[in-house]
Amino acid sequence: MSIITIRFPTIKQLNYFNALIEHNHFGKAAKSCFVSQSAFSVAIKELENALGGRLVDRTNKSVTVTNLGRDIYQQSLTVMIEMKKMLDMAQGNLLPLSGKLSVGMIPTIGPFVMPSLLPELSRSYADLDLEIHEGKSADIYDQLMRGQLDVILLALPYEMRSVETLTLFKDRFRLISSVNNQWLKGRKFNIDDVGDGSILLLDDGHCLRDHAISACHIKHVDKVSHFTASSLLTLVEMVKQDLGVSFIPEMALTLPLFNNDEVQVDALEFDAFREIGLAWRKGSTRAKEFHMLGESLIKSIKDKIKLY
Repeated sequence: MSIITIRFPTIKQLNYFNALIEHNHFGKAAKSCFVSQSAFSVAIKELENALGGRLVDRTNKSVTVTNLGRDIYQQSLTVMIEMKKMLDMAQGNLLPLSGKLSVGMIPTIGPFVMPSLLPELSRSYADLDLEIHEGKSADIYDQLMRGQLDVILLALPYEMRSVETLTLFKDRFRLISSVNNQWLKGRKFNIDDVGDGSILLLDDGHCLRDHAISACHIKHVDKVSHFTASSLLTLVEMVKQDLGVSFIPEMALTLPLFNNDEVQVDALEFDAFREIGLAWRKGSTRAKEFHMLGESLIKSIKDKIKLY
C-alpha cells in the first residue's frame, strides 16, 4: 500500500504570497516581510510546489498573477482571517487588553489622542503590547478586513461592511481663517456668501474632506478651492497665508500651531461635527476589549478635548 504525503502550505508561505500580490514586486514584498529577496523567492516557489501549479509569472519588471494565483489569493485571505480568529480566541483566555493588539488610526485623529491614550493604557494595562498603524480610512479598513489590524479608530460615518462599530463622541468643526482675511471682518460666516474657490480642504481620499463638505453644508463645488492640502498642518499654513478659509475638527486645536496670532478660530452658527468611533470585524471574540479601549480613550482625553 502506498502512502500519499500531502504537503500543506504554511502560514508563512501564504503571508508572503499575500504580500507579493499586494506589492506586485518581489523586492518590495520581501522588504515588507523583513526577509531577503532570495529567501522570499524560495518560499513562493515552495508554495507553488506544494500546490502543484504556478501562481505568478515572473518578469524582470513585474509580476503577473495566474488564474490559479488569483483563486489561491482569495482563499489565502480567508485562511488568514480564520487564523486571526483562532489567535483572538486564545487571547480571550488571557487578561483583558493584554498581549498584542494592532490598532489602525487615521492621521486626522491619531496625533491628537495618542499623547494621552498611550500613558493611560500603559498605566491600566501593563501587559498590553500595542501596535499603532496610521493610514487613510480606506487603507486601515482594508487592513482590518485582511486580518492585519484588530481594530481601527476613524471618523464616522464611513461606509463599511462586515464590521461592528462603537461611536465614542462627536468632534465639532470650527471655522479657521487668517487674521488678515478682509471678507470675514465684521460679519458672521454664511456658506452661501463665500466666494468661489474660497474654501480650502484636504486632498481627495481623506474622509475629513467628505465630512467637512457634508457637515458644513458645502453644496456648491465651485466654492471649494482647487488648491488642496495633504495634511492638517499644510491646510493651516495655507489658511495663514490667507489663501482661503477652512473647517477644522475641534480636537486639532490642541496643536501648538494654533498658539499664535495669525489664525482666527470661530464657532459655526450651525451644528457641524464628525463622529469618532472604533470598528472591528463582526463576530470578533475581542469585542469586549475594544469597548474597554474606547472607555480608556475617552478617559484619557476628556480633560484635553471637548467631548459631546
